[in-house]
Amino acid sequence: MIFSPCAKDVLGLDPGASDDPAATSASGDVSDLAIAQPPIPETAGTQEAAAAANGTETRAERFRRHARQGGLHAYAIGVVVLVALLIALAASNTADVKVNWLIGSSRVSLVWLVLLTAVIAWVLGLLASLRFQWLTRARRR
Repeated sequence: MIFSPCAKDVLGLDPGASDDPAATSASGDVSDLAIAQPPIPETAGTQEAAAAANGTETRAERFRRHARQGGLHAYAIGVVVLVALLIALAASNTADVKVNWLIGSSRVSLVWLVLLTAVIAWVLGLLASLRFQWLTRARRR
């Protein structure tokens, strides 16, 4: 390969060496010759790094963003449906019911009884989940 004197300084080549690729040093080794390296192929990581440097968005990033937006929309729709069901439950169950306790009894609106039961079941489920995680955790060594 033929290099300019400036390129020879940058590459650390001997400025007095021959530009002939077939030439070798006096000792017969070819360590002074420059070896052309093939270009590094662009992978997804290098493309994403280049896109981040340019401030643009890669296809993978755009797909992730749209997938996340879709998940958030599904979550929001689910919350709205649950709230609507709770409102319908409260509107249709306003009658008072008699609740018998171990000692005595009382009258409560049915909707409050159902909601209180749901909250108690949710808390008990969380506690059971925490207990299960505690019992099945990895042991410290």
